This record gives sequence, structure tokens and C-alpha cells, in this order.
Amino acid sequence: MASSASTTGAGPDPIVLAQASENAWGNAGTAGEAATKGADWLSQAAPAKEPVFDILQPFAHAIIPVEDWVEVALDWTVTNFRPVFQMIRWPVDGVLGGVESALLGTPSIIMLAIIALLAWQTSGWRLGVGSFISLVFLGLMGAWAEAMTTLALVLTAVLFCTIIGLPIGIMLARSDRAAQVVRPILDAMQTTPAFVYLVPIVMLFGIGNVPGVVVTIIFALPPLIRLTNLGIRQVPGDLVEAARSFGASKRQLLFKVQLPIAMPTIMAGVNQTLMLALSMVVVASMIAVGGLGQMVLRGIGRLDMGLAAVGGLGIVILAIIIDRMTQSLGVSKRDRGNVAWYETGPVGLVRRLMKVGQSNEVALQPASTKTS
Repeated sequence: MASSASTTGAGPDPIVLAQASENAWGNAGTAGEAATKGADWLSQAAPAKEPVFDILQPFAHAIIPVEDWVEVALDWTVTNFRPVFQMIRWPVDGVLGGVESALLGTPSIIMLAIIALLAWQTSGWRLGVGSFISLVFLGLMGAWAEAMTTLALVLTAVLFCTIIGLPIGIMLARSDRAAQVVRPILDAMQTTPAFVYLVPIVMLFGIGNVPGVVVTIIFALPPLIRLTNLGIRQVPGDLVEAARSFGASKRQLLFKVQLPIAMPTIMAGVNQTLMLALSMVVVASMIAVGGLGQMVLRGIGRLDMGLAAVGGLGIVILAIIIDRMTQSLGVSKRDRGNVAWYETGPVGLVRRLMKVGQSNEVALQPASTKTS
């Protein structure tokens, strides 16, 4: 009795109770680990399975870590070359600011007249009248400022594409080896989806209009390089030989023979570059680029079809006007009936009026002399 009473009075062992309270929901195999980490087995995720190569399913898991390589390379580039990319921003920012200030600072009526007269000069009075009516409609929709911003972005991008693309195209036309090296790069640039360019551009240049122009330059550059190369290569060989036989230097051969003959093809490249630039400016609205593309993006985000339709109509109007004007710039003088550009359009009209005024003055001079 005494022994049993003493046993009963002692109660359960306190060490056992403490261990049980520390891992109340654990099992025998995980009690120590759960107590150490301060978590129970219900909150612990199952260990991830190690990828095992299966010869029957060789592409189930990534074997070559290209994603990691690209991430590391981009981080290293941003860390070490950020000042270089900021220097690239300066000329783009300066040109874009000047063009945008000129387009937005000029009164809309005057800018409307300038664009209509340019369209008349380049493509005839029909396009001039059509451009005037279309731009008036665009302004009445309330999208004039956005249209001028988009036009400034496109013109800036095309200017830099021309400065970069023409020399590269001339170099490729003179060197077959260089053409073979650059051609795969141009293929990759043209086939890469537009959205893919946005991520590295944002990391290297940030967001805003200037990064939008930079990504537009990259996206719209290949057609101008290709068609410049093609146009110079298509110059007849007998003309080149004739120029060389008369002692023309390489510079004279380029500027007096090759470029004038290749100009229609080069202008076709400029036309394609303009169209690609306009399309990319719209896509670049995702990185805070202003203009008509931003209107479309806001309309999509708010499910506002009216706002998106206004932006879309503005883009269509600008695209048609720019396309028709640049197509006519590639027409040679022979195709225009041997009529110089300054003999047509508003410039030709002013010249004819001046000639009529001069002829009237000459006709009136004898009469005044007789009277005196």
C-alpha cells in the first residue's frame, strides 16, 4: 500500500510533459526537428522533388539555364554600364524635346496649315485636302496634343534610324563579309516580338518618352539598313564602271551615281521604318510613353471603348498621312514627267505667281516710259 501510494502521489514525470507540450502535434520522427524550428508538421511544405532526367521526356525540365544567364548578364550590364546608357539618353532627349516643343508650341491652326501644305507639295492637292480634313477631325475629337506628341516621337526615332541605318547599309553594300555577319542580327531584330524589347530597355534606360524612342529606334532600324544595302547593290554595274572610267572617286561614285539611283529603294526603307516606328510607339505606351498609344492603353485599362477608339482613329489618320507622303518622296523625276519638285504644289504655285507679277511689271514699263 505504501509503495503504491508513493507511486501515485509522485504523478507524471515533468520532463515527459515538457517534451509533449513542445511538440503537441508532431510525430515521433519529427518531434525534435519541429521543436527546433518552432513549427509543426502541418505548416511544413513537402520537400521539392529533385528533377530527374528521363530519356523519354528529355525536355520536362530546363537543362540549360538560359534564363539565369540572361538575368545575370543584364544585372551586370546595368551595374557597370549605367552611365553609358544615360549618355545615350542625352542626344535623344535633346532632339525629342526640341521637336515636341516645336509641334506643341506652334498654334494648332498654323501647324495644321503646314502639314496640309507639305502633303500638297509631296503628294498633290488631293492628299493636301484630305490631310487638312483628317487633322481637323482629329483636333475636334480632342486628340491634337496627343497626336503631336506621337508625331514627335516618330520623327525623332526615324531621324536617328536614318543617321544610323544609312551608313550601315552603305557599308554592307560594299562588303559581302560584313553583310553576312550583320544579316542574322537584322533577322533577329525583325523577328523578335515588340514586347520583348521593353524589359531590358526599362532596366537600362528607365521609363518615359526617351526610353520609348530608344526602343522604337531598335525596332524600326532593320528595314532601312536592308533596303539601303539592296538599293546600292541594284545599281547597274555598267554605270559604276562608266563612272570609274571617267575618274570618279569612291565618294563621287557614292553621292553622284549610287545614292541617286538607289533613292527610290532607300525611301521605301524609310517608309517601312516610319510605319514600324508608329506601331512601336503605340506598344511602348506600356512603359509610360505618351501620345495616342497612351490613350489606347488607358481606354483598354478602364474598358473605355470611346477613349480607345479616339486613340486608334488618331493613329490611323497619322499612319495614312505619313505613308502617302513618304511614298511620294521615293518617286524619281523621270516618273514625275521630268518635272522638278519645286515646279509643283504650293512652291510651284508661288513661283508661277511671281513670274506672272514680273511679266506684268515688264509689260507696264514701256507704257510708263511713253507717258513720261
